[in-house]
Amino acid sequence: MASVLDPCSFSSFTKCVTKHLNLSYNVDFERHVLKAKVALTVEALEDHFSSLTLDTRDLKIFNVTANGQEAKFAMGPKHSFMGTPLEITLPFDLSRGQHVIVELSYETAPTASALQWLTPEQTAGKTHPYLFSQCQANHCRSMVPCQDSPSVKHTYYAQVSVPKELVAVMSAVRDGQEPDPQDSSRIIYRFRQPVPMPSYLIAIVVGALESREIGPRSRVWSEKEYVDKAAFEFSETETMLKTAEDLAGPYVWGQYDILVLPPSFPYGGMENPCLTFATPTLLAGDRSLSNVIAHEISHSWTGNLVTNKTWEHFWLNEGHTVYLERMIGRSMESEQFRQFKAMGGWKDLQESVNTFGANNPLTNLVPSLHEVDPDDAFSSVPYEKGFALLYHLEELMGGPEVFMGFVKSYIQLFAYSSVTTEEWKNYLFTYFKDKVDILNKVDWNAWMHTPGMPPVKPQYDTTLADACIALCQRWVNEPLPLSHVKKMQEVYDLNSFMNAEIRFRWLRLCVKSKWEDAVAMALKMATDQGRMKFTRPLFREVYNFDKYSEEAVRVFKAHRAAMHPVTAGLVAKALKVDSTQTTSF
Repeated sequence: MASVLDPCSFSSFTKCVTKHLNLSYNVDFERHVLKAKVALTVEALEDHFSSLTLDTRDLKIFNVTANGQEAKFAMGPKHSFMGTPLEITLPFDLSRGQHVIVELSYETAPTASALQWLTPEQTAGKTHPYLFSQCQANHCRSMVPCQDSPSVKHTYYAQVSVPKELVAVMSAVRDGQEPDPQDSSRIIYRFRQPVPMPSYLIAIVVGALESREIGPRSRVWSEKEYVDKAAFEFSETETMLKTAEDLAGPYVWGQYDILVLPPSFPYGGMENPCLTFATPTLLAGDRSLSNVIAHEISHSWTGNLVTNKTWEHFWLNEGHTVYLERMIGRSMESEQFRQFKAMGGWKDLQESVNTFGANNPLTNLVPSLHEVDPDDAFSSVPYEKGFALLYHLEELMGGPEVFMGFVKSYIQLFAYSSVTTEEWKNYLFTYFKDKVDILNKVDWNAWMHTPGMPPVKPQYDTTLADACIALCQRWVNEPLPLSHVKKMQEVYDLNSFMNAEIRFRWLRLCVKSKWEDAVAMALKMATDQGRMKFTRPLFREVYNFDKYSEEAVRVFKAHRAAMHPVTAGLVAKALKVDSTQTTSF
């Protein structure tokens, strides 16, 4: 097959491929850097192989060796979001199939985009500092020089030296700990990840962490202030894992732990193998918790085991994961529950398309990301347009059991590898070879390569939504008059709701209706936590309320230093503030 180029990576993965990483980190909380060594086991894919390019971003490279011999290296020109290519010249040639161990000693920058360093005041315990990483999509290169493309999968081993009052965890199986022989005030934690995975799934957290067992292969980790509540809230984890295994096949990652992060974590969850990251906004006892965990569990198959080859094919990760997440909901709740969730997803898709604009190519299911920062392309489109396509195909092919058979077979065939949309589609036609005439009638170009809403709107069962819709119709009068919103507060006392999903929707509605009393509450929610799903739209709504545009910018600038770099950059763009300003934590 012709090689697929990755527009978001400099690395030379047509010439060579990384098979294993051996990482050594010393976490320096005073300087906000990782002092590091990494040994990459690289396999040559061509004869006369003598040079390679790795992705880096703001790394200070001290020296490079190849099989222990000094190797020449040079940094290329810096790109705005892709970082800097690192060109390494080997002191010898390799033949196709031969391996070389390339070892680099380096240091990260205090502004590394993958890392957020929290002061003790930004944690629940207020006593110790905290570090967490978020590498998806292309931020791993700011903490490891690597082939930072989802087309490359490798195993990894790591050892992490941290102050002894802190605990380190990673997206891997824990492999013991020992005092640091170099420094008696520090401890070394060891990790191994024997399942090949892409670089964006490397993850590290260091903090005053505790854990509780929540199942035979699961623990929940967090600061002690959250840990018992988290253990209670995540008690259904094993049931979800077993349900997912019944649908998709064996869980291959061994351990499935959940880590509850501090409030500035920018996403609802992140599917780091062996250690799902979760936002603390889930700990309000709401139903969205089970959705997020079902989603992240599903990624153990679609995303982590079978991975999009480049970020242009991100819908393969997310569309299938939403499909599997809702199939878990169907098994644990009902088909009507799945339909209700699908309706909500369609609404989220409509909102993303409205925000981007219906002609924006980033609303294509398979967008071009040439010179596009994948963080800027992030939205519900790959999730919900992807799900809508799979649901449409389910209806055409014979229902959920029939189509889930295809999804399970697709996972088994492409396990441990990375795929493109074309490969997925070819297998769909192979699997349903007796229904090719129906598949040929699907408007593939409209689904894949055309912006805006999908060409077909599925007819979802509205049974569970009917009561909500009926109540909504009694209030709705677009745009909702301020008098209506004030009456809703009087009748339902919505200001008192602390459930993050409800509060977010309510405050957006209040600000849209120009209720001035709600502006301070909206900005408080936008800054008390950093989940992008909430923070960016709340800032955007206040900014669009002309009288308070400057206040939105003022509050953002005041809180910017405490925000995750990805969140800060995207909010800056939404508020038309200089997004190139660097923030140190």
